This record gives sequence, C-alpha cells and structure tokens, in this order.
Amino acid sequence: MRVARKNAVTAGEADSALNDLRDLMKAIVQDRFGPPDTLQLVDAEKPEIGSEDVLLKVHAAAVNPYDWHMLRGDPRVARLMGGVGLTKPKTRIAGVDVAGRVQDVGADVQGLRPGDEVFGFARGAFAEYAAADAALVVPKPASLSFEQAAATPIAAATALHAIRDSGHVQPGQRVLVNGAAGGVGTFAVQIAAALGAEVTGVCSTRNTDMVRSIGATHVVDYASADFADGTIRYDVILDNVGNRTIRDLRRATTPTGIVIVNGGGSPGHLIGAVGSILRAAIVINLFVGQQITMVPTAWSRDDLLAVTELVDTGTLRPVIDRTYPLADTAAGLQHIEAGHARGKVVITVT
Repeated sequence: MRVARKNAVTAGEADSALNDLRDLMKAIVQDRFGPPDTLQLVDAEKPEIGSEDVLLKVHAAAVNPYDWHMLRGDPRVARLMGGVGLTKPKTRIAGVDVAGRVQDVGADVQGLRPGDEVFGFARGAFAEYAAADAALVVPKPASLSFEQAAATPIAAATALHAIRDSGHVQPGQRVLVNGAAGGVGTFAVQIAAALGAEVTGVCSTRNTDMVRSIGATHVVDYASADFADGTIRYDVILDNVGNRTIRDLRRATTPTGIVIVNGGGSPGHLIGAVGSILRAAIVINLFVGQQITMVPTAWSRDDLLAVTELVDTGTLRPVIDRTYPLADTAAGLQHIEAGHARGKVVITVT
C-alpha cells in the first residue's frame, strides 16, 4: 500500500502536468555565438504576447543571411549596437520570416483573429509558435502555400527597396542583378522586369535557365564572362554578392547610373566591406554623376502589402531551393552560408 500511495498521481496533478506541456513547444535555440551546429532542438516555453502582438502557430519559416549573421554575431561590431547581444545572442530563438495561423491576439489587436492565415515578420520563427507585432503580419495570399509565403517577406521586401525605392527603375532602363539566382536576386529580377526594365542576371551556369525563366532578358554566366569589363553599361546595378570592387561596379554603370549594394556575405565580414562602400559613396555621390547606396534593412507592413499585391497580380513568385524540417534548421543555415542556394531555403514546422 505504501508503494501504491507513493506512485499515485491525483487528477489535479495530472491536469497540472498537462497544462505545463501545453505551455511548451519545440524550438531551435542558441545559447552562444558560433556556427550552425551550435543550434539545438529543445522544449521551450511558448512566447508571451503583448497587447499589440499576435501568437502564431508556425507552419513555415525561411532562412536568411540575416539569421546566420545573428547566429555568429557577425560582424563583431554589430554586437556593440545592442540588437545582437554582446557576449551571447540577445535572442535565443532566431528566425524572422514566418507563415502560419493566428493562435491568439493581444487585447488591442484589431483586424486579426485566431485561425487567420498570415505571413510576415516574427520574433523567433524557428519554433512551433512565434510572437509577432500585429502590424507586421498580413493575410497570406491564397495563391501561395505556407512554404512559399514564408519564403517571401525579407527577400521580397529587400528587392522592392532596392529596385523600386533606391534604383527608381523606369521602363526601358538596363538593370543588372549580380547574384540573380539567390533569395533577393530572384525577387529583384521579377520586380525589375515588371517595371519594364531590360534585366540582366548574373549567376552560375546551373542557374542560367531558371534566371531567364523568371524575367531576365539576358543572363551572364560569371564562370565564362565578366559583366564589369565595361562593354555594356547599366542604369542600375544591384550587387547581392559583394565579389566585385566599387571600381568594377562603377565601370559597368552609366555616368548617371546607380549602384545598390545589398548586405550579407560570409562569416567574418559583411558584403562589400561596408566601411569602404560608405567612404566611396560620400565622395562619389558628391562629386560624380553616379550614385552608390545600400539597401535599407527596415521592413514594414506597407512592404508586405506591396509584395502581396505583386503576388496577387502574378508578377511575383518565390523560388524555393530546398525545405528542411525544424529539427534540421542547422543544415538549412549551412546551405545558405555556403552561398549557393537557388532562391530560398525554407523550414517546415509540423
């Protein structure tokens, strides 16, 4: 009898244990800066939401260069700016791009309710549940799957800022996209083509047909040709790769053209050596007809709505390279980090 009493579980204790389980979720966490293999799949507490937030049941999340910069704390100077963390990651669960269903809403949220299918920007998307500012998620386009929707926010918004806002692309202009087969590049090619530009995409041999299929008029295989030899000059150049100097890019740009540099890169540095770009921009923008600029990294609800409109009109379609289950998020980050992804890498959450 003593043994039976010791192992007995009351109904109240069982209910309490069940409630504890309901407050947990599977999540990919990082407790220190480092390579992708520092990530772990663990049971974590579901995020709490504020009065203007929504709780999302995550169906899919996308991997971005932004995520591995946060993972590695790279460049190190970013750790001094407060958003990354000084000695360890400020955000334990990474991931921004998200698509899923609204699970709960804050007291002040209007226009969204549990069950709504949405996509946008979240806090900690590499998990079964994520919190998001209600102003940074919008209804998911019906024509997109959750995986396609998750592949869209950061890359499409960045391409939109670059081509429409920084490049001011007009019909008939020549636009070159270096890194046309990547996440931002595939969206940039489509947006520039939709604006009436004559688009040239620079990519590897294996991606030439894909880049042409999404709207590029011309494709340059970087293994066999040099777009910066000065033979052809472009009104707008978007550099997503950072493998060419500012001098090279200016040589390929018209006297009044615009060079747009998109951040990213590999461990240990930021694409295009940001410091040298900014110094060059100060001189060139003041004294030369050409302009050099960097793509803004702030995203908004207006960006999501503009992207949704382009999707709904058939102008924009995400290109997905691979999908990984949540448990293999580290492998997805490694694939992005290698720099050869075709379009987007997506994490599926079931």
